Amino acid sequence: MLHIDRLSKRYGDHLVFQGLTHTFSPGCVALCEEDSTGKSSLLGIIAGAIAPDAGDVWIDGHSLARTPRQAKARLAYVPDDCLAFPSQTGRGLLEHVALEKNAPLNDAVLDLAYRLGLEPHLDKRFEQMSTGTRRKVFLTAAALGDPAVIVADGPSNGLDAQARAVLADQFKVWSQDRVVLFASHDAELVRACGATVTPVTALRQ
Repeated sequence: MLHIDRLSKRYGDHLVFQGLTHTFSPGCVALCEEDSTGKSSLLGIIAGAIAPDAGDVWIDGHSLARTPRQAKARLAYVPDDCLAFPSQTGRGLLEHVALEKNAPLNDAVLDLAYRLGLEPHLDKRFEQMSTGTRRKVFLTAAALGDPAVIVADGPSNGLDAQARAVLADQFKVWSQDRVVLFASHDAELVRACGATVTPVTALRQ
């Protein structure tokens, strides 16, 4: 479902990683290392938000380099910074993603929003939301379009205890038939969703 092929990235003279090659099967994988090991860069490259210096990403059989639209249609991304659209409402973002993916904003998606405690905040602008509420909107958007791969950078950051429990349960459900790849220092979340802990440097096979 997700394959990274000889990915390399550097910033100036700093080599972040080189030659990362790995195939991810359905399941939950957590990148849980110290900072500055390339976790966010790797997730951003897989999501198509950051360009690699070399290599390619294959999402559900689609090359991100050659067919980016098809590849991104099979992926959901929860970035570390969820304030990309400050004047947009939460509901507006969900409607936009639903339109992009030609997917219904159905009861299952809205149920996730409600379980995360998002209902009172859907019509607020992102600039009016707390960090955790913004993240809840993006986590809800990840349920749209039945993605094969969910990529999340710090998915539990800013979430209250109830929302973190809902997130762990949702990750377990998603990981039954798709890839859930996330970076986090939240050991409780990693345990709760049964994630396999993998360092970035180990992704070479």
